[in-house]
Formats: sequence, structure tokens, C-alpha cells
Amino acid sequence: MAGRRAGDPFAGEAAGATGAAAATCGRGGWDPAVAAGARPAGVDEAGRGSLAGPVVAAAVILPPDAELPGLTDSKLLRPATRARLAEAIRASAVAYAVAAVEASEIDATDILRATLRAMAMAVSGLTPPPDLVLVDGNAVPVLPVPARAIVRGDRSVPAISAASVLAKVTRDTIMDGWAVRFPAYGFAQHKGYGTAAHLARIAEHGPCSIHRRSFAGVREHIHAPHPQRSLW
Repeated sequence: MAGRRAGDPFAGEAAGATGAAAATCGRGGWDPAVAAGARPAGVDEAGRGSLAGPVVAAAVILPPDAELPGLTDSKLLRPATRARLAEAIRASAVAYAVAAVEASEIDATDILRATLRAMAMAVSGLTPPPDLVLVDGNAVPVLPVPARAIVRGDRSVPAISAASVLAKVTRDTIMDGWAVRFPAYGFAQHKGYGTAAHLARIAEHGPCSIHRRSFAGVREHIHAPHPQRSLW
């Protein structure tokens, strides 16, 4: 069972393009018959809207008989429930992989391309590989297998829900680590998202090395004088 960050075999391909047989499903979910006889992987991300830190994607293949009570979109779960489910997912999954794209690369490209790259990296880390990929949202990365984008798939497709949980738990752990390195910003509380408290800390101290400098709320303070910037 894979549980690693993979290299990127799709670097240089047109990010944002769809893979083979890509399609988008509406809010009604997806037709289970699509995956009949297939080995589908669910894919989701965490951190796309954050002002700091990486965007993290996870890919998960669940067995048909997986029992994960309470599994749903990670955003709807308490931290303790997410942690419990993450442990159960890792124990029961046929395969899972997690990948991260850092803030510097997000700034060098854009958040959509960075997100799709993280998703492709995660899928490439699955052993055995999937023969169908189901992605939360309305866009899919370039992949060597058929892929479908499913709006709100993290609430309707168990494998996507599982990927949502692993991506969120992994990213929260990363941001907790950065909170120790950069205590002035309160990353442990908001995980880098644009809360009022976080925006106030950026205005006071200026951005640190993990802030996304191309994002509104950060870029305005890049060249402003900040008395404590020497601390970082």
C-alpha cells in the first residue's frame, strides 16, 4: 500500500487540460455503474484557498467492502474525527498517496495549475494504479487513465471523501509544523487561511517564506516596511 509523495511524471504537460474520457457530473453525484468492474481512485485537495503553505492532494483506492462510518467531506468533520478516519483509511485502502506543491511553485504558475499538478502526482503514486479517477470539483489533471470531475464528489463518492480526509489531515500537520517555525502568524489556528487574525499578522509582520506572494492579502505587504521582518 502506497502512502508517499510521488515525483511528477506529468511535468511539462498542459496543466488544466483534461485526461482521457474526462467529463463533469452535476450536483446529483455520479452513476455507480461507471465504476462497475473498475478500480476507481478518488482524488481531492486541501489548501487551495489558503494564503500560506502548500496545496496538498490525496488519491485513494478503497476496496468495495470498505466500512468507514462517518466518512464525508473533511470540511464537515471535527479534527478528532478526521484523525480517526485518516488512520482507518490508511489501514483499509487498497492504495493511497499524498502529494504537495509548495507556495513558491503556486506563485510561479497559479493555484489551479499547482492543484492539478499535486493531483497528478498523487495519482502517479498509487500502486496498484487505478483504471478510473474520480476528482472532486470541475477540473481534472492530465492523466493516462479516464478521469471524471464530480461537483461535490467529496460528499457523494466514498473514495473522494477518503482523499479529502487524507489531504486535509496531512496539510494540517504540515501547517502545525510551520506554526512552530513561524509562531507570529498563528498557523496552528487558521492553517494559513485568510482569517481576520491572519490578515492582521501579515499586515503587522509582513509575509514569511511560506506565504503565497501572488495572493491578495499577502502581495500588498511584500515591500512595506515591517519592524519585525528580520526575525524571519
